[in-house]
Amino acid sequence: MLEYAGLGWPVVPGACPLLQGSRACSCDRVGCPDPGAHPLSPAWRTQATTDAALLTRWWQADPEANVILPTGRVFDVFDVPLAAGLTALTRIDAAQAHSGPVAANGDRVLFYVATRGNPEDEDEWWTCQLDCDPGTIDDTPGLRWHCRDSYVLAPPSVLPTGQSVSWLRPPDGRPLPDPLRILEWLAD
Repeated sequence: MLEYAGLGWPVVPGACPLLQGSRACSCDRVGCPDPGAHPLSPAWRTQATTDAALLTRWWQADPEANVILPTGRVFDVFDVPLAAGLTALTRIDAAQAHSGPVAANGDRVLFYVATRGNPEDEDEWWTCQLDCDPGTIDDTPGLRWHCRDSYVLAPPSVLPTGQSVSWLRPPDGRPLPDPLRILEWLAD
């Protein structure tokens, strides 16, 4: 968590999957549709912070909490199926291009890119309501663009399978790549 804060990336604690017992998620929601892959608090948008002291307190109180990174502030994230993401990453590496940070998240690959920010023309982009309604995720198996009002599960978070989210290309301090350039690699 502190590593992300050091990059200037706001963080908020997330629920964690319960690998044993009758419940699948540490949240209070009965039948949670997205076990361990959502913020603990509905106020996550305002609570996300880079304050090291607060982050330390949060994770001391709940060391099993997953790591949630809000998108659309410092970065956006392209979330693609595993096979497509690994193919694109291989092509990016072969071209000696900068992929930016890339994480493996179960059967998905997450490409961290520069955010589009707040364009003057609000019609140029939209909020990402996909994550606010996890029930719709199965209806959109291809590319997902996490921008403002969305979030992603970040390393070293644990998935319901017991597998951890992990970096394929960790953040290295370089500027994040242009999203349209990465989108070209993903579309090929």
